Amino acid sequence: MKTKFTFIALIFTAFSATVSAQDELPNPEKYTAHNKGKFFVSWGGNRESYSTSDIHFKGKDYDFTLNDVKADDKPKGWHIDYVNPARMTIPQTNFRLGYFISDHYSITLGVDHMKYVMRQNQVVDFSGNYPDAGVYGETLPGNQVLLTNDFLTYEHTDGLNYVHTEVSRFDDISKLFRITNTDKIQVNITEGLGAGVLYPKTNTQLLGRERHDDFHISGYGVSAKAGLNITFFKYFYIQGELKAGYINMPDIRTTKSSSDTASQDFTFFQRIISVGGIFRI
Repeated sequence: MKTKFTFIALIFTAFSATVSAQDELPNPEKYTAHNKGKFFVSWGGNRESYSTSDIHFKGKDYDFTLNDVKADDKPKGWHIDYVNPARMTIPQTNFRLGYFISDHYSITLGVDHMKYVMRQNQVVDFSGNYPDAGVYGETLPGNQVLLTNDFLTYEHTDGLNYVHTEVSRFDDISKLFRITNTDKIQVNITEGLGAGVLYPKTNTQLLGRERHDDFHISGYGVSAKAGLNITFFKYFYIQGELKAGYINMPDIRTTKSSSDTASQDFTFFQRIISVGGIFRI
């Protein structure tokens, strides 16, 4: 009998030691604890606002500038085209492909597909010269012109493509919301700086000449952003961003003749909502 109790006591002691050892082991590290080495990809939509811009048009027989021209974006609204592969370039969209070089910093390649539409029938200040002035119903007193359809239509609508790279920082702020299991839901803030080239497809009809609509590398842009990222179940996220930038395009194609060009620079402000995935290969 004594042997039996001794055996039971040894088993109980061993079991207690095992449980105690397990209790002392650290919890398994969460997938969301580290970002280094992870890839991410996202797709979303945007709205834009633009500053006024001086647009300089130059060709063999004309050279003039329109001052403080106003322009708008061309929103599609909530639409199936955002996820229709055959029509994804029609809305205003944002694509990102990125890689975390550390837990907090990522490098991203992206395309902001914006749209820029000059407001028709606005009155602007004018300087310079062009042939057949007045025949387009555009001339006004005081060196001003009315931007009639016959005089000028001017859009970057397929689009104002900002092809760029960004360096961004991410910080987990889940504790502020008393979230303890970040593998279920994680809240991050992000900030970044970007730079790249402008590759617009400019739709222009100038001085009654043949309409032109073609892709052309026209200039460069720089940008800064800040956003909020919410990641669900480790791999999926939704991200909202505010983004501001400067665009300078000294070489915009306006007609089929390479001697006809336009130039302009302006600032922009984007509001972006994207969905994406983050994973480690």
